[in-house]
Amino acid sequence: MSVLPEALAEIVDDFAAVGASDKLTLLLEFSRELPSLPPELEESAMEPVPECQSPLFLAVDSSDRGHVRLYFSAPAEAPTTRGFASILAQGLDGHTADEILAVPDDFYSALGLAEAVSPLRLRGMSAMLARIKRRLRA
Repeated sequence: MSVLPEALAEIVDDFAAVGASDKLTLLLEFSRELPSLPPELEESAMEPVPECQSPLFLAVDSSDRGHVRLYFSAPAEAPTTRGFASILAQGLDGHTADEILAVPDDFYSALGLAEAVSPLRLRGMSAMLARIKRRLRA
């Protein structure tokens, strides 16, 4: 059975601890915490994730498979997409490739957002994780 990395498990627990009406508020808080791109990384060099309803770009630095770095870029006008990216950034950045690859593809269902967010938006989060894993398997 897959186990979530501790940081991601804590985020899932945070969402499980709040009621349905507060889940969107928590997601909005995450959107505000999406780390900025480092100066040497430009959005044009990042991979687009067209499954997201808003523009989202990601980069995976797996040169050190024991400490994978994840970078995301999404406009401030896209809080849901930014929130999902921030959850992945905060929950997976810095973990090993093996830990990230072990994350269940549908872990986001444990966030309990299905009632508050459209299936299309949830598909975007799934696509982000799938692209990260594909980069790690390459």
